[in-house]
Amino acid sequence: MTCSRRSDCCILNTTQPYHKNDKRLYMTSSVSNETKNQALKMAKATQKPGQTKEQTKLIAQGIEKGISEYKKQQKTKARDRDKQRKQSLKKTEINKTPNDIQPTSNKPFVYLPWLLLGLSWIGFLIYTYFLS
Repeated sequence: MTCSRRSDCCILNTTQPYHKNDKRLYMTSSVSNETKNQALKMAKATQKPGQTKEQTKLIAQGIEKGISEYKKQQKTKARDRDKQRKQSLKKTEINKTPNDIQPTSNKPFVYLPWLLLGLSWIGFLIYTYFLS
């Protein structure tokens, strides 16, 4: 998939060109040096006698690819967990809106001041009636 003009294509870290009209993006994931070193150490640790360096490099590349796939899966799972957490937070916020909260019934406490006022008036009337 190459173009006749250079301005129509871009090379994105690969040997395969990316055409501006093509919706597929050919990119190789850049693997860190630490991952490469880990893969090479694992390949050398499992190296069998008589195995060539080329074979070891191929095994290391396979391990490297496995590590990168594992990391991608973990990133995807973490993103999904984060989305789920955010959605659950939104749902709880929606459920806790002030309009939906019903006031608690404090009817005995609403009548308490009036009851005390009435008792004080009754007490005052009894006091004035018996003392006069």
